[in-house]
Amino acid sequence: MKISLMKLRVIWRRFRRSSPEHNEHHLRYVAQIQALMRRANPFASWNERANWMIDLAEWLRRAPAHSRQDADVWQRVRYQRIRFLLDWLDRNRDTKRVVQTTLQKTLREAVGPELFCATGLPREPAFFSELWERVIRLALPRPPGQQDLSTLFTAMFPRAADADWLLGLEQEDLTRIWKLCADDAITHNYRQQIDEALTYLTSMIIAVGISSEFRQRLEPRMPLQATPFLALRRELEKYLLSGTYDEAALRSVRMLIAVCQAQTDRIYAHLDEYGVSVSLVYRVERMRAQLARMARLLDLRAAPPGEEGAAQVHSLLADLIDSHHHRSSVHGLVSRSFSLLARKMVERNADHGEHYIARDRTEYRAMLTAAMRGGALTALTVLVKGVLPSGGAARFFEGAFASLNYATSFLLISAVGGTLATKQPAITAPALAARMQALDTVEGLRKLLQEIAYLLRSQAAAIFGNLVAVIPTMLMISAAFIFLAGVPVMPPAKAVAAIQGLSLVGPTPLFAAFTGILLWLSSLMAGFADNWFALRNMREAIAHHRRLVHALGPARAERCAKWVESGVAGVTGNISLALLLGMSPVLAQFFGLPLDVRHVTLSTGTLTAAVSSLGWGALLTPETWLAICGVLLIGLLNVGVAFACALALALRARDVPRRLQRLVFRAVLRRFTATPWLFLFPERRDDKMPVAPEPRVEEAPSERRRTGSDR
Repeated sequence: MKISLMKLRVIWRRFRRSSPEHNEHHLRYVAQIQALMRRANPFASWNERANWMIDLAEWLRRAPAHSRQDADVWQRVRYQRIRFLLDWLDRNRDTKRVVQTTLQKTLREAVGPELFCATGLPREPAFFSELWERVIRLALPRPPGQQDLSTLFTAMFPRAADADWLLGLEQEDLTRIWKLCADDAITHNYRQQIDEALTYLTSMIIAVGISSEFRQRLEPRMPLQATPFLALRRELEKYLLSGTYDEAALRSVRMLIAVCQAQTDRIYAHLDEYGVSVSLVYRVERMRAQLARMARLLDLRAAPPGEEGAAQVHSLLADLIDSHHHRSSVHGLVSRSFSLLARKMVERNADHGEHYIARDRTEYRAMLTAAMRGGALTALTVLVKGVLPSGGAARFFEGAFASLNYATSFLLISAVGGTLATKQPAITAPALAARMQALDTVEGLRKLLQEIAYLLRSQAAAIFGNLVAVIPTMLMISAAFIFLAGVPVMPPAKAVAAIQGLSLVGPTPLFAAFTGILLWLSSLMAGFADNWFALRNMREAIAHHRRLVHALGPARAERCAKWVESGVAGVTGNISLALLLGMSPVLAQFFGLPLDVRHVTLSTGTLTAAVSSLGWGALLTPETWLAICGVLLIGLLNVGVAFACALALALRARDVPRRLQRLVFRAVLRRFTATPWLFLFPERRDDKMPVAPEPRVEEAPSERRRTGSDR
């Protein structure tokens, strides 16, 4: 029966070879195959044989540059090329022997451990060295490796889509390719190289796992010999010496790999709570990738010979291709290394932003009062800015004096409990993004819309308070100047220039949007300082500083540490914002960019001082009204750009799906169109926000079951 089936298979192959389709492929491919096979030479140098293998792989995967057929069709054509090549070699036995000898000699001479322990894994010990290595690899060609299987493998599969192509190969084709390329000696050689790769990966994992920076973040503390990383090395050595099919030793190694992976999870939990280090995150990610590669190699080593072992080899090669192209991505490295830092900064900004959201009339009045304090002090900032030297001093010193003026003002506003309106959006947006992860029900969407109303209402209160206070304060200062000194607070020429500089027609919108970006950057610096303070455990360092404890006592030193911890983010944000507002125009003009800053509260104070200096008749000129419209636009762009940048970072850090983002945006527009006043003013106790028609939200399965049972 078996012989009859084999005869039928041969007849079917001959029948297919006589078909017009097969003859078309034969005429198209036979000349190319003959040219490629004539280059096979087992006596050539290793580089020549490697280049021949790269050209052969390129021919198998190559698609025409201009084709009207879709990707699936050409994928099938590529598989047909492999079968045609194998069938052609079966018919030309002499050429097949030469090709087989060339392939086996090349693979026998190749050095393989780097293929298994380095391909697709980060190689450098630190983040910035790995980043620089990837940039150099993208910018410059890689030198050819002498008898390096890893270099040959990555050159044969230069695109990420090659992994899918390799996974699509049928088992029969894989078996024929394996018989063509390998023999028992090559199989034994590569099994030894897999053992070497496992030993190398274990050594790299131990180097990080027993480091002091790693062990200090693990509880409970244990001796070095008791750590799972050193135990992993002992059990791996026992498994490699015991033989291939020692199930007990294999289970022990796999269990310790899982324990080491759990240790990395505990490191992430510690970083998530106490502060993030990009360097440590990179090393933990590197360790996790190495542990995953060890698990893959153990599966391959433990697989029995036959189809299961071939499937493991097949899967590992595809995984190596995918990991290599994922590793070469600079964007992927930066995204993975900074994602936890961005999320931690967002969470810390969200904690601070909760204090700036007014949810009832009492908090609204408190926000309005704090904003009025900030507006009154901002008028003094405008006064000092007006008397600072301009034009007569070097540009650097003008920026330095302006930064010092802003820093003093912002710190004073913070000290008296005041608020500057445009600083809030960058801090409150992360608090909003934190609530966007519970949108699996309609009720969750309603709560989020209510939070958005609270947030925008708080922004409105802050802006109203700043403007209501800065205008009369500036008028009183101008009147005092005229009464005491007999001169206006601004010379006429400078007042006219100030009004024209705030005009709606001109670069004012660009400058206002640029200022919004600076406001967002200052919030990032505040979050970074807060994260650094927690990462370095500065609170404990201050509370237990020997000289400080001796001078103040333990209780006062503890209170001092808490005070520093609560104020480090605010002080850093205020000083960084002052430097950005004062020095950014100087640096921009140094590079030939005519950029300036436009802050709504400062611009309002400047406009008030300019109009009061020119007299009330200036209100009748169109330039003044264009400046008033420009100030309104400045406030909108300051708040909008800062809020948009902070919200975008928060959404990206928390992995909020784009579908939910679009859903919230449409719901907010619909609610604002129906009841715009509720986003600006506090609601009375008997008022309730009317429920506008909401977009349909798909409820979670548990919510649907609960609703159905209630009915």
